[in-house]
Amino acid sequence: MVFLFRLLSHLPLAWLHRLGALAGWLAYLGSPRYRRNLQANLGQAGIDPALRGPAAAEAGKQALELARIWMKSLEETNAQVAEVCGWEFVQAAQARGKGILFLTPHLGCFEITAQYYSAFGQITVLYRPPKQESLQQMILAGRKRQQLHLAPADLSGVRALIKALKKGEAVGMLPDQAPKVGEGAWLDFFGRPAYTMTLAARLSETGATVLMAWGERLPDGRGYRLHFHPPGQPLEGDTLARAQQINHEIEALIRQCPTQYLWGYNRYKRPAGAEAPPDFQGPAR
Repeated sequence: MVFLFRLLSHLPLAWLHRLGALAGWLAYLGSPRYRRNLQANLGQAGIDPALRGPAAAEAGKQALELARIWMKSLEETNAQVAEVCGWEFVQAAQARGKGILFLTPHLGCFEITAQYYSAFGQITVLYRPPKQESLQQMILAGRKRQQLHLAPADLSGVRALIKALKKGEAVGMLPDQAPKVGEGAWLDFFGRPAYTMTLAARLSETGATVLMAWGERLPDGRGYRLHFHPPGQPLEGDTLARAQQINHEIEALIRQCPTQYLWGYNRYKRPAGAEAPPDFQGPAR
């Protein structure tokens, strides 16, 4: 995998995206389980089923573009950013000095937002180590930058995030990632209960500025348009109320660019050991 990524990293982004689109289609056609998940999740969200093909192609692009992001220098990676929308919100948050909580769903190129920000300030990003040791080493090497730090998805990682916010730094996470049992709650996501992490909501209670962030993939390999903006409404209420609002904020982002969401991700899975909500019939994963 490392050798393959090194080879792919030398290709222009447009070529990577073409190859990725092909790979995405092949994965869609070749995996009945992946195809079922993608189609079911699109249907649950009320997205036009005709977008299943483009969504599969975008998922393939997302996988292969990692080669250029992880294997290139920060300067080369950030040179792929063609436009930034909402940077004034980031600058205002920096000036406020209370820390920044970037919430980046599985939408577009979700790897590039933290990389881009790290050129302007310290950021600690939550990640879940993969099972394969070789893949973990590649991810660690590719994601770590001088001002980008990784925090594992465990108690030590949570402490690192809190410490960074207390110092007025930024942290980032994928708020739509299914958590382990005991780390989430069943909340509505596109009209169906999804086991939702509560950590993002708890961190929003620290006084940090909350910003939604995602990297829109531009056509024909022209790079990325980054989006930063606060939630539509300030996060309020208790932890569960905030977590539910974050889900709705993610829904709003997805509707802006539905083909670039990672629909094949099993967002509605039931973590082993988690109690199912009354209307949930799916097996444990």
